[in-house]
Amino acid sequence: MDLNNIKKLRDIKKRGMIMKLINIINIEGTIILKTGLHIGAGDTELHIGGTDHPVVKHPFTREPYIPGSSLKGKIRSLLELKSGLIPIQGKDGYPIGLSILNKDLSENQKKEAIKILKLFGVSASDTNQQDIPGIEPIGPARASFKDAYLDEESKRKVKDKQCSYFEIKSENCVDRIYSVAKNPRFIERVVAGLKFNFSIFLKEMEGDEDLLDYLLKGIKLLELDALGASGSRGYGRVEFRFFDPEISNRFNNINPFTEG
Repeated sequence: MDLNNIKKLRDIKKRGMIMKLINIINIEGTIILKTGLHIGAGDTELHIGGTDHPVVKHPFTREPYIPGSSLKGKIRSLLELKSGLIPIQGKDGYPIGLSILNKDLSENQKKEAIKILKLFGVSASDTNQQDIPGIEPIGPARASFKDAYLDEESKRKVKDKQCSYFEIKSENCVDRIYSVAKNPRFIERVVAGLKFNFSIFLKEMEGDEDLLDYLLKGIKLLELDALGASGSRGYGRVEFRFFDPEISNRFNNINPFTEG
């Protein structure tokens, strides 16, 4: 190890930047679709008689699933929206990054920003956290989201032809003057009533504040909002149920709009 690296290591130790993982919480449960869900697949092929907007499917089984990235992205965006930090971040529309800690924030705003960054992580190209005086290192993202796959009950219902995985919803816009339907389109949705098993792993690092309630607040916001596309048109309403009774009780007692 050369002299520069030794100096860097000493500086890291002085600032208490050696992190220690002390626990990993596995938050498991079921996502129940209350309305049809559309998480787009980005299909680039043209299928005769096909839909305009197909949903994401498993490449082998062709069954629907909920990508972990969709859960993480929507929960993060709702927590950022709730925090009031988005206008401070700037007009670029990107998620909150380390650079926000250099701005003029109140103590509560700074704590909120650090919670978001710790839970969801920071970009590799983001500002070097060691350049921010007085800020402890953020470290790795604490929350890890798995893809959510159909539970066995839902698969059995489809196999027994009690329901289908998908539905095609036709939509159009209406000319306000002549009351004529225009621009018809056909949207594929995962049908309401299906259930998906989800799993979120939450790392606990030595010295961290309790981030579980903050994550549960984000999940509650998602339950009050919508997952996937077209939430304003009734798509993507979901319900979360947790396998662990203690976590379920904490979740049920959360009101994200009551502080303290």
